[in-house]
Amino acid sequence: MRTFLIFSFVAGCTVQGPPPADNLPPPKCTPAAAASAGTFRFAVFGDVRPAEPDDTTNYPKDIVTGLFTQIAAQSPDFVVGTGDYMFASSTNSTAVDAQLAMLLDAEKGYAGPIYHALGNHECTGATASNCPGGNETSNIRGFMSKLLPAATTTPYYRVDFDTGAGSAKLVVIAANAWSPAQATWLETQLADPTTYTFVVRHEAAAVTATKGAADSELIVQKHPLTLELLGHWHTYEKLDARHIVSGN
Repeated sequence: MRTFLIFSFVAGCTVQGPPPADNLPPPKCTPAAAASAGTFRFAVFGDVRPAEPDDTTNYPKDIVTGLFTQIAAQSPDFVVGTGDYMFASSTNSTAVDAQLAMLLDAEKGYAGPIYHALGNHECTGATASNCPGGNETSNIRGFMSKLLPAATTTPYYRVDFDTGAGSAKLVVIAANAWSPAQATWLETQLADPTTYTFVVRHEAAAVTATKGAADSELIVQKHPLTLELLGHWHTYEKLDARHIVSGN
């Protein structure tokens, strides 16, 4: 079963929980706070690739379409993807293009912005893969051309929001495109103070095969953090109060 998460934020309270149909832990907060939540809400999904490489015929388009139908019903301000939207050989541009076309068609069920983080399957597929140039494989070329916000030229980026209870930044790390330039950029973005800081990265720091995961987490831990959203592991898991895996 693939699921997604909805996060709602109000001053002094984080309401975290799945859509009502899912059997995951209920929201955390007092009933009064939970009832007032909804000023700033976003959805998180990830890891919606086929099970086998180049198996475009079995791309889970119907499942992803269903997810975005449910997401739209929740009316979030935006959607975050935690990575791995394809499973294609790094030289198979036909499979890359076909699978991303199905993803984007499925995402049309939600009309708001969708911010995609880079996963290892958007590089070579290997957990240890690294594509800092943004052009090493068909996979990352497809990611760069189809899944980034307009005018974004790197696989890592920042988006700013007004939550209604303070400013927020969404910092999207590309652990599988790690470089000294990204490390410098990340330090600069996180040092810029905002009321809330949301970080998105495909792999958790414990995934040591991905150099950019542990290296970027060292930078993240030096600065204020509201929530870090992760994927890669095909599960929902709350690693601690500030690190959530949504690789569903």
